[in-house]
Amino acid sequence: MHTSAMGRRAVLQAIAALAAAGTGAARAQAAWPARPIRVVVPYPAGGNADAVARLISPALSERLGQQILVDNRPGGGGVVGATAVAKAQADGYTLLFDATAFTVNPTLQPQLPYDAARDFVPLSLLVQVPLLLVVPANSPYHSVADIVRAAKAAPGTLSYASAGNGGAQHLAGELFKQSEKIFITHIPYRGGAPALTDLIGGQVQMMFSAVTACAGFVKSGKLRALAVTAEQRFAALPQVPTMAESGVPGFKASEWNGLFAPAATPPAVLERIERDARATLADPAVQQKLRETGVDVVGSSRADFARFIASETARWATVIRTAGIKID
Repeated sequence: MHTSAMGRRAVLQAIAALAAAGTGAARAQAAWPARPIRVVVPYPAGGNADAVARLISPALSERLGQQILVDNRPGGGGVVGATAVAKAQADGYTLLFDATAFTVNPTLQPQLPYDAARDFVPLSLLVQVPLLLVVPANSPYHSVADIVRAAKAAPGTLSYASAGNGGAQHLAGELFKQSEKIFITHIPYRGGAPALTDLIGGQVQMMFSAVTACAGFVKSGKLRALAVTAEQRFAALPQVPTMAESGVPGFKASEWNGLFAPAATPPAVLERIERDARATLADPAVQQKLRETGVDVVGSSRADFARFIASETARWATVIRTAGIKID
């Protein structure tokens, strides 16, 4: 009897310990975030992704009640920073603020040190950045149709610039070529600024450039915009037609920025980040600041962002393989 009572007491103590542990874990999870959150931007400071991350971070910090530290980890076309997050502790204190390269690198770099689909949870598609098909101000081309005609009349004599192999600008150019069955020579540069400089100077004939980078040159008269790659016209340049309106049906291409977490991050933490990120993007003051830079505000759900990532990865994989694109 005594032995039995001791056994029952041991069982009860074990149950109590488990309950206390569960309560402690719940409290720890409920306390998130208890310290600053690091958001890794895998691109250089001063670029589009960095600018959007730093614009959104203060408002998101206020909602979360903790400071967000933007950590630039450039290298490998986004791979260095993404790898750091994939290997970080999955506790919600290290997040990834990535861009179009996230959906392109799995095809361009088959030997990635992480699995983009397995090692990350998409949290929210925050913004999209449409591209403009631009030509020099003195260009003889005044429409997309003009370019298509010229390219078909003399294949390979026209050229288009990009900020480098495998980027959104390069892929948009290849999608255009494949859609219209034309050949235009790709001239990759080491960055968007030198590419735009040579475009303005007439060294290349055209470029798909992010509106955030080239809209000022269009407004100042240094460049002429022929079309926008989004599904709707760009509000700041309402006179510029879409690619679809210009005779290239179904054409869409954009740069984008979204937030990811390591795959094993606790569900409650994922839900909190998603909710607060979407609320931040719904704030009229934040929306106004973002739109002033030329981006389209999205603020999607996790489910919608996951579908977007899968669709973009498959779509660009087809373009990359068809074009035989290789990275530098």
